[in-house]
Amino acid sequence: MSVKIITDSTSYIPDFLLNQFDISVISQNVVDEGRCERELDIDEDKFYEKLVNRNDLPSSSQPSVDEFHEMFENYIKNGHEIVGVFVSSEMSGTYETALMVKNIILEKYSEAKIELIDSRVNIMQLGFATLAAARAAKAGKTVSEIIEAVQRNLKRSRILFVPETLEYLKRGGRIGTAKALIGSVLQIKPILTVKDGKTGVFSNARTKKRALEKMVNEFYESIKEHGLGDVIIHHIHCEKQAKSIADKIGEKIDKAVGLAPIGPVAGLHVGPGTIGIAYYTKEELN
Repeated sequence: MSVKIITDSTSYIPDFLLNQFDISVISQNVVDEGRCERELDIDEDKFYEKLVNRNDLPSSSQPSVDEFHEMFENYIKNGHEIVGVFVSSEMSGTYETALMVKNIILEKYSEAKIELIDSRVNIMQLGFATLAAARAAKAGKTVSEIIEAVQRNLKRSRILFVPETLEYLKRGGRIGTAKALIGSVLQIKPILTVKDGKTGVFSNARTKKRALEKMVNEFYESIKEHGLGDVIIHHIHCEKQAKSIADKIGEKIDKAVGLAPIGPVAGLHVGPGTIGIAYYTKEELN
């Protein structure tokens, strides 16, 4: 018997890490023109090329009850325990659906052990927490020890991102506390983060170039004070610019920095041109 780690597709963990640590991913969905499609089945380049040339936006939806039920029951029937780490419940109903399915499973398999975590974050901040769980599971840790590893990682992690525009967040309804910037007469380029489970403002700059510089400098200050665990650069349909930033950071910290493209579910709420950095430190962040 082993502990199986499950997350949802908005973690955007690179495939080689999913395979290396045996992480299962349940797919969020994109709803467009009456058609519901699994995020994991969508061609990202084609999706974003279409997105920038339209006035309306697709919507996103959480994984289906059936998909959750099939995955959970398959593991439980085969004698495994489950730890699920999911996107913030302030951003999606995924966690609540997982809880509902857990209770359904427990009615049939009363001895099953299923622990679910509302990460209160998203993207690779969620991904790093999931990887912490997977590393602990691979090392043979108990479910309670795995949960502790997740919580430790969340206290040491941060996501910062600079959107090309706030329009997608506004239209998608996911702008959170950053809504105060909408309608400003100033040409503000915000650095956004996740606060209390929602999108919020970390800092501001007058140009995107300056915002990206401030974002990277904040990362440097964090690891200078607290040490570096790991880091990855996110981007939405702007790989060349993201790679340039990753290469510069890599030279500075003497470590290769990978890229993690943001898929359609998160991407349609933030928009093409967005660049972000997700990282965690060795010590707890302030």
